[in-house]
Amino acid sequence: MERKTAHDFDQELLTLFDAYVHGRIDRRTFLDKAAKFAVGGVTAAMLLDQLNPKFAEAQVVPPDDKRIKAEFVEYASPNGYGKAHGCFVGPANPGGKLPGVLVVHENRGLNPHIEDIARRLALDNFVAFAPDALFPLGGYPGSEDEARALFPKLDQAKTREDFVAAAAWLKARPECTGKYGAVGFCYGGGVVNMLATRLPDLGAAVPFYGSAPPLEDVARIKAPLLVQSAEVDPRINASWPDYEAALKAANVRYERYVYPGTQHGFNNDTTPRFDAAASRLAWQRTLDFLNKNLR
Repeated sequence: MERKTAHDFDQELLTLFDAYVHGRIDRRTFLDKAAKFAVGGVTAAMLLDQLNPKFAEAQVVPPDDKRIKAEFVEYASPNGYGKAHGCFVGPANPGGKLPGVLVVHENRGLNPHIEDIARRLALDNFVAFAPDALFPLGGYPGSEDEARALFPKLDQAKTREDFVAAAAWLKARPECTGKYGAVGFCYGGGVVNMLATRLPDLGAAVPFYGSAPPLEDVARIKAPLLVQSAEVDPRINASWPDYEAALKAANVRYERYVYPGTQHGFNNDTTPRFDAAASRLAWQRTLDFLNKNLR
């Protein structure tokens, strides 16, 4: 069966799904409001299933790919939850130390898609580390709906410290050159913006459709930023003018790309919001940016 894209859905339904994904409405409200789009034997629940991720269909690098070496590790986070957990992956035969990339997930924890992103970075000759913010609550539960329900229960102040500790852990790994960057998506894009204000040694920051950090913290950013934005993303894009003004005032190096016709989440190739052409271009720009700033 041919995979559906954002063009197969009414924009109002996509906006409704975005509200559900980000916790502004619950599942029941989504299904109630989506009912008017359920026609021709399709139910609201079927629409939700069509919009939800299909991890197996979109996988690019299998976990058992012989070209990479991956392991799940625990690391100390004394200012956060005390102990945290993530997936560390690099080339099977690296031929020396490599730059590191911290990979920050969306608001569902370390799901199979984000693990796949980390494996893709390993094939591009980085060592990647993808922490799971849900570890203190038992880790990614295997279901996107369950993960969304768990996420608001996190103490975000502690979670932020877990990501700060993850960056230090990655930088100190013997496989890493000590140069490292961060890439994040949605919630993770906001985390990357936050990390840029917290980590003076961060070498490159690539937030995909992430919320802006507190404007009073922007002057502390030392890393160059590559801001990746969807065109149809009013919630995130509303904060950009003030964020850009603060970046300019602080003389922060940044570049921003807006991908025409794309939805929030366009880089996630497990959902219909995925835009193949925009994702391909955005990811190539990401790799070029990381290579330029970390090697």
